[in-house]
Amino acid sequence: MESVDDDPDVVERCPNSRYVRYNELLGRGAWKTVYKGFDEVEGIEVAWSQVMLDDTMQKPEYLERIYTEVRLLKTLKHENIIKSYVSWVDDKKKRVNMITELFISGDLRQYREKHRSVDLKAIKNWARQILQGLVYLHGHKPPIIHRDLKCNNIFVNGNHGQVKIGDLGFATLMLRPTAKSLIGTPEFMAPELYEEEYNELVDIYSFGMCILELITCEYPYSECRNPAHIYKKVMSGIKPAALSKVKDVQAKELIEKCLVPASQRLPAKELLKDPFLAPESVKDNPVEVDLSTYPMDIDDNYNMVLSGSSCVKSKTTSTCLPSLELQRVNERNDIRLKGEMNEDNTVTLTLRIADFSGGVRNIDFPFSLDDDTSNTIAQEMVEELDLLHEDVIIIAELIDDMIMKFVPTWKPSLRKKSIPVGGVSLTEGSLILQNSHIACRPTKVPEHEDPSFKGSDKSSLFTYLGDSMKSSEVFCYKKIASNDSVLCEDNGEKDAFDDLKKELDNIEAQYLCWYNELQKFREAAIEDAKRKWNLKNKGASLLSLVYTN
Repeated sequence: MESVDDDPDVVERCPNSRYVRYNELLGRGAWKTVYKGFDEVEGIEVAWSQVMLDDTMQKPEYLERIYTEVRLLKTLKHENIIKSYVSWVDDKKKRVNMITELFISGDLRQYREKHRSVDLKAIKNWARQILQGLVYLHGHKPPIIHRDLKCNNIFVNGNHGQVKIGDLGFATLMLRPTAKSLIGTPEFMAPELYEEEYNELVDIYSFGMCILELITCEYPYSECRNPAHIYKKVMSGIKPAALSKVKDVQAKELIEKCLVPASQRLPAKELLKDPFLAPESVKDNPVEVDLSTYPMDIDDNYNMVLSGSSCVKSKTTSTCLPSLELQRVNERNDIRLKGEMNEDNTVTLTLRIADFSGGVRNIDFPFSLDDDTSNTIAQEMVEELDLLHEDVIIIAELIDDMIMKFVPTWKPSLRKKSIPVGGVSLTEGSLILQNSHIACRPTKVPEHEDPSFKGSDKSSLFTYLGDSMKSSEVFCYKKIASNDSVLCEDNGEKDAFDDLKKELDNIEAQYLCWYNELQKFREAAIEDAKRKWNLKNKGASLLSLVYTN
C-alpha cells in the first residue's frame, strides 16, 4: 500500500500503517529484495522484504519457497532464528511483503570480510549459536531442514555478537524419513543433496563449510572453475583446498566431522559437545559453590560466615540464616541460583543467567514453602527474563535442589490432591516432572460410568511443535468427564477440578490449531508430489511420442 507521507524518505506503508518502508536497499537475492523499514509503534528499524510475483515467480516451485518462508517464520521462535513480525500479499502489485527484525551488521560473510582479524574465540561463539538454531529447527516433529545454510544466510548483530539463521525460503518440513528435490548453493551442498535422498544432516555439512569459511575467509571450493567442477569433487569425496589452511587441530577436526558421509555425521545437539566448542569451564551437574571464593564488598552491618550461612546483624539482635548458591552450565547459558532462608518459611532466590556472548540477567524472587512449586516459579522467571521455555526445566531443578538443601523433607514433584473422576481417582503423583518434559499419566475411566466417552476417541495425543518444548516431548491425557459425572468431596475440590478441565480444554484447542497448521504443510507436500508426478508422466509421454514417430 502506497502512502502520501510528509516524510520524503518513506515510499510505502503497510496496510495498518504501523510499518514504513524506505528506499534504502539492504540486499537483493535471486527471488527477494530487502529494504530498510521502521516500526513506528516500537520505534525500531526493521527489514522489509519484497518478492515480486511476476510470471516467472508464479511458477509452483517459486511460490512454494515464498509461502514456506512466510509460514515457517510465523511459527518459529528462537533466539538464533530471525524473528518475523508480520507478512501480507499485495494482490494489486502482485508481491509478497515480509517484515522481520533487522541486523544492521549484515550477514556473517560480509561481517567476516569487513573484520579480517577475528580471534578464534569469536568464531566459536558464532558456531555455538548457529548449532543452537539448528538444534531448534531439527528438533521439530517433523524436522525442519534449512537446505541452504551458508554465511550469506546467517545474520549478525555486531554490537554483542549475536547471530541468527535467516532466509528460510528453501527450508522444508521433512515429512518422510528422507526428503527429495535438488536445491541449495553448490559450495555448501552435501553429496546426498545431489542424489535427492537426504535428511536434516545436510545442514550439518553446510555448517562445517560455514566454519571453514569463517576461519579461512575463503569461499569453499574457490579453486573450482564452475558448479560442475564442484560437483565432481564433492561426489568424489575431495575436500575443499581451504581445509589445509586451518591450523587449529580441534577446529579442523570439527569441520571434518561435518563433512563425513551422512551415516557418520553427528547431529547438531552432539556437535555442541565438541571439544572445539566447549566453554572454558563446563559442569554437567549442579554444584554447591563455596561463597568464600567470591570476594565482595560487605556492609558494616553485615558479616559473611564461611560455613555457608549468612549472619544478619542489628544493634539488638543477631539471626543466622542459611545461604547457598548452585550452578548449572549448558550449551547456551551459565545459570546460577542463590538462595537465602527466611524466618517466615520463605526462601529469597536470586537467579543469574549469563550467556556466552557476554550478556547477564538477574532477578530476585521469593519462594513460599507453603504455596509455591518449583515449576510455577521457574515459568514466571522464564517469562520475566524472556528466556526459552525449555529453560523452565533447568531452573525448576535448580530450585528443587536448593530447597532440598534447606528443607531435606521437601518433595521435588508436582503432586496434587486426589480428585475423584467417574468413581476413579486421579491419584497423587499423576502429574509429575520427568527428565525434560511434563507428562500426565493416563488414568482409566470406565466407559459405563461416563456417558461422555463414546466411540473410539477415548484419548488425545498431541506432539509439541512449538519452540518451547523439545521434539520428543509428548503430552498425553484422557478426556475429562463432564461435570455431572464428577464426584467431589467439597466445593473447593469441584472448583479445582473445573479449573483443571478448563486448562486442559485450552491446551487441546491450542494443539488442534497446531495440528491444522501441520495439515496445511501435509496438503502442500501432497500437491507438490502430484505435480511432479504429472510432469514426469508428461515427459515420458512426449518421449514415447517422439520415438513412435
